[in-house]
Amino acid sequence: MNIRTKILFFVLTVFLFPGFLISCKEETNEETILLYGRAAAAYSQGHFAETASMLEKEQNFYPAKLLRAKALYFSNNVDEAEKLLRRTLRRNPGSGEASLFLARILREQGNDQEARRISEALLRDNPQDIRALRLASDLAAQEGDMESAAALLDRAVEASAESALVFVDRARIRWSTGNGSGALEDLYRAEILLPWNTALSRGIRDLRTTINAREALYENQEH
Repeated sequence: MNIRTKILFFVLTVFLFPGFLISCKEETNEETILLYGRAAAAYSQGHFAETASMLEKEQNFYPAKLLRAKALYFSNNVDEAEKLLRRTLRRNPGSGEASLFLARILREQGNDQEARRISEALLRDNPQDIRALRLASDLAAQEGDMESAAALLDRAVEASAESALVFVDRARIRWSTGNGSGALEDLYRAEILLPWNTALSRGIRDLRTTINAREALYENQEH
């Protein structure tokens, strides 16, 4: 395999599967990383059974075990996925992603008590974890506690504001480099993530109006 292909696999695994970087403490070799890259590519294309089969013999590399568990789940092999996630968490107890995926499986199986315990532990470690907040809200709604469910989703909406600021930052850079359409797209995405009629969302709407007006002016000047 040539060096360009190896780099492509590395980029794919890092950006599509962030858990890859958690493995930096584990001993890995080039063959393992390349196998993981091929499996990640198969997973991203929806070939879940193939992904699970490719990683069957990989017992030590955390990202591979997590990816195989997800592939097993989406191949309707839920029991095996649960067992693998539990084994993975015994060796990597701090894995939030594995914990969350296990909690979702338990929720689907009706084991709400353990799913709630996992979601609460995740939120103690990271109160801004949007995925854990959504899961906790779902569990509260299942129990009929709609007030708590709504409050948890309110917290998730507040946490999403940080993501909105990422789009705002990129919009600023795009606008400063002459990419007005890209800036408008980012501002639109940021506005969707923010609660309606906050100071920031109003500022974003005003900025979109300004950019739209300037873009129209530039277009008229070119004609």
